Amino acid sequence: MSGMLLRLAGTAAVAAQAVLAPVSAAAAPDPQPSVARLLTDLQRLYRQTEQATETYNATTEKLERQRAEVARLDAELVRARLTLGAHRTDAGRLARQQYQSGDGLGPYVRLLFAPDPQHALDEGHVIGELARERARTVALLTEAEKRKDALARAARKALDTQLGLAGRQRRQRDEVRDRLAGVERLLAHLTPEQLAAVARLEEQGVAAAQRRLATAGALPDDRPAGPRARRAVGYAMAQLGKPYRWGAQGPDAYECSGLTSQAWSHAGTPIPRTSQEQWRRLPKVPLNRLRPGDLVVYFPEATHVALYVGDGKVVQAPRPGEKVTVAPLASYPVLGAVRPGPGGGDSGQAPVSEPR
Repeated sequence: MSGMLLRLAGTAAVAAQAVLAPVSAAAAPDPQPSVARLLTDLQRLYRQTEQATETYNATTEKLERQRAEVARLDAELVRARLTLGAHRTDAGRLARQQYQSGDGLGPYVRLLFAPDPQHALDEGHVIGELARERARTVALLTEAEKRKDALARAARKALDTQLGLAGRQRRQRDEVRDRLAGVERLLAHLTPEQLAAVARLEEQGVAAAQRRLATAGALPDDRPAGPRARRAVGYAMAQLGKPYRWGAQGPDAYECSGLTSQAWSHAGTPIPRTSQEQWRRLPKVPLNRLRPGDLVVYFPEATHVALYVGDGKVVQAPRPGEKVTVAPLASYPVLGAVRPGPGGGDSGQAPVSEPR
């Protein structure tokens, strides 16, 4: 985690010249803010960025589903129009037949005066069949008209929903960019010494949180993982060193839930896309019963997630400026853990929180 702050020192200087210079003295932050305050500010900005990112990801997922629904309805509407056209053709054919065969006499009158009553009865049977066919055709035509109209209304509504989601996605994308710009502005004002001090303080906080988990008996013993969990861990470990990029799901870059969802997808067990849905929908497990492959979820809003690899460590895509890495389980404030795949978790387990 601290490596990011040090690596961004040069980037921050460039950002200061390209984006912020000249900066008035009145607009600059306090000349000597405390290291603890700097760390708090950075953590707040990163957390806000991750919250905005997860919201953006959720909207993107909804938009993808809505686009598929629009395509499905459009295809159904085409089929309904073709069916309606066929029924209209049948109705027209029957109308022509009725017109061409009409002689002005009803079937009962023809039967009464027919020289051959049996022939007339046979003819009456045919007329009855034609009448029934005409009734069926009219009913099918009416139903096809109703279905076409209903599908047209549903398609219009689905398209309106898609357009609304697309607009929301653009607004949320802009919010993420604004949050990232806030991080860059803060980093641009820090000296290398301040960056190093913030990194050291952050490392100390993580180490203290890890010790608290160990003292409370919340860190797991080594437990065997199933075949799919091993594949998920293997996939995630193969991504080490790839950069964090918000909204990314690989293969060249990842954000936190993009990494965990792709790891389990490659293991043959698709899971929800966002960390919040992973926390909400997957079975909970206690921290002290974690197995490699389980997911550790962070912050009260469930806005960060990592994949447990054993020995009290997780693999994660931490935050902007960092790369996929192995880190202590307590890298962020722990909300709890979930277990993807068959077998689920221990039923009835409440979330396990570890404030920092």
